[in-house]
Amino acid sequence: MNTAAASHPFPVVRVKGQSLLPRFAWTVVGWNVLVVLWGAVVRATGSGAGCGNHWPLCNGQVIPQSPQMTTLIEFTHRMMTGGATFAVLGLLVWTFRSTARRHLARVAAVASTLLLLNEAFLGALLVKLGYVVQNQSPGRFIVLPIHLANTLLLLAALTLTAHFLSREAGFMRGSVEFSWSGMPGLLVMLLVGVTGSLAALGDTLFPATSLRDAVAQDFAASSMWILHYRWTHPALGFAAGLFIIGLLYLAINRPRHRALANTVIGLLLLQYALGLADIALLAPTWMQIIHLLGADLLWIALVVLTARLTIVPVGCTEGTCWVK
Repeated sequence: MNTAAASHPFPVVRVKGQSLLPRFAWTVVGWNVLVVLWGAVVRATGSGAGCGNHWPLCNGQVIPQSPQMTTLIEFTHRMMTGGATFAVLGLLVWTFRSTARRHLARVAAVASTLLLLNEAFLGALLVKLGYVVQNQSPGRFIVLPIHLANTLLLLAALTLTAHFLSREAGFMRGSVEFSWSGMPGLLVMLLVGVTGSLAALGDTLFPATSLRDAVAQDFAASSMWILHYRWTHPALGFAAGLFIIGLLYLAINRPRHRALANTVIGLLLLQYALGLADIALLAPTWMQIIHLLGADLLWIALVVLTARLTIVPVGCTEGTCWVK
């Protein structure tokens, strides 16, 4: 810990089980990323109806008998989601038992739990309303983006929980200052994720046989509206890059943030490369999953970097001290 942080009137207070709890929190983040990726597998393979319109049961059974491949894929996703539920609830209880009042990790853990419950509700809604496989109902194009936005907010809340549990200073309400400077970038990134979910759905519902065919789909008057707006995803992606560059400018001049800033730069460039590859290869399932993994990792790294720069101990907003 540096001198400026040590001179802060609010002392460093480590949580009970200081090494295990933060590690568990980051493990929960990683597990939820896997759940998100498998959810994309469910969509891309048309396995959303693998358990029928039953929820939480699968085809009316606790454990499906003689399941088909689509059932196995959907049932696996439900089991992974169940594991995530117990993990997030465990993180909530452990955080409250191990931290003092006003600890910011408590706020983030409560937000994580509420967003997880909403995630389960939205997932059940998609199944019960039949907004799966080849369904092209208008409601699907409303519920799915909301579901994806909630997923990103859930990952952000879990990431902040782990981040605040890992901090050595600047984690108590009343002892930190908050700046909104990083919020525009996060908001645009959220919109990138939402438009990405619609673009991926369009690729699944209306697969193209060639890149030329895909471009023709985007401009054909007979194409569904979702294809006409597929361009918004890469456009917002580049716009988000501009906001991220602005945030990186603040971070790169602070040596202790430089490593994370470089990581964000690398992930951002990787996402552009993966996006171009996704388009060139006509969005095969495996490429969609890799692209989504890169997006999730970029989102998590960006949330941590934004928290480091905008939620700091009192008196540190001008970079006079640094926290992890």
